[in-house]
Amino acid sequence: MSITCLFSTPSTAQDIAVLKYQGGGDWYSNPTSLPNLISFCNANIGTAIHSKPEVVEAGSTDIFQYPFLHMTGHGNVFFSDDDAKNLRNYLISGGFLHIDDNYGMEPFITKELKKVFPNQEFVELPASHPIFNTYYKFPKGLPKIHEHDGKRPQAFGLFHDSRLVVLFTYESDLGNGWENPEVHNDPESVREKALKMGANIIKYVFEN
Repeated sequence: MSITCLFSTPSTAQDIAVLKYQGGGDWYSNPTSLPNLISFCNANIGTAIHSKPEVVEAGSTDIFQYPFLHMTGHGNVFFSDDDAKNLRNYLISGGFLHIDDNYGMEPFITKELKKVFPNQEFVELPASHPIFNTYYKFPKGLPKIHEHDGKRPQAFGLFHDSRLVVLFTYESDLGNGWENPEVHNDPESVREKALKMGANIIKYVFEN
């Protein structure tokens, strides 16, 4: 059965989930971020996502119930062979994985995704990519939300048959911007940028 068929039921068609992974990294960080993004999307871009995201493990067939998986954290990431095979099947069958680097994930996720797509490298998405313009306009591409190492924000993608299947947002920290205002005390303008970029990602995934 194709993942498209699995996603066609009303109860799951627009639901999203957090990806739980092995390795000791804090996959559970930013607990208020996705609920806030869901609320923003439902109020502003016409989605009808369940208010509470589910948690699914990388090696579980439960991931096939969700067209959008979100992954974040600060530390180590490890995919077993079974995890990698499951994720690959999910992604090439129509699923999507958004990885938001909360800080420090880059060397681990780059290595582990080689198990999922051995012959592919991350490609930086240009500011002209539709994901930056699908609803809200980001003419300079991925916005900078939090400073860590002073590097510019970058959005990297992995593609299968010309379809974007993995988005890795780096040196931006969108998830921090989605969190409750009191968590990071970000100005409202910064939180708004983060939420709007998140809404673009959601809309792009649901329509492609």
